[in-house]
Amino acid sequence: MWRLGLSLLVSVAATPQLLSQQPPAQADKKINECTFDDIKFDMEVGGKFSEDLLTDKIRGYFGKTMRIRGFIRPSFKQSGLTKFVFVRDNQECCFGPGAALYDCIMVQLAEGVETEYTLRPITVRGTFYFKEYMGPDGEIWAIYRMKDAVVE
Repeated sequence: MWRLGLSLLVSVAATPQLLSQQPPAQADKKINECTFDDIKFDMEVGGKFSEDLLTDKIRGYFGKTMRIRGFIRPSFKQSGLTKFVFVRDNQECCFGPGAALYDCIMVQLAEGVETEYTLRPITVRGTFYFKEYMGPDGEIWAIYRMKDAVVE
C-alpha cells in the first residue's frame, strides 16, 4: 500500500490524468467550517463512484471557501510543500485503491505559500471543489480538491 501512496505523490508532482470539471474561478468570501464527516456519502466498499452519490449538502460546498481539520499524508518531501494529500486521519489507509474517496482532499496551496510536513493535525482553508484524480491503476483515487489553500 505504501508504494501506491508514494507513486501517487510522485505523480501529483507531475501532470496527473484528470477528469471532470475545472475548479471554480472565484470562491465566495465566507469561510465555512466542515469535517470529513460532512463530505462523506453512501458508497459500498469496492463500488464504483458516480457523481450521483454526492449529496446536495456536499455539492453546496463546491466553489466555497472551506476550513477542515486533518493530516498531511506522508511523502518523500518533508519541507517546502506546496501541494499534498490531506486525509481524515494519520493512518495510511485513506488514499489509493480500496480507500474511501471521501477521506482525502488533494490540496494546492496558494501561490507563494509553503508548509512543512507534521505528524500533528492541521487546519486547511481554501476553495473546495470536485475533480476526479485517476490513479496509475486506472481507478479513481480522489474526488475532492482544494485550491488557493493555506494552513492555519
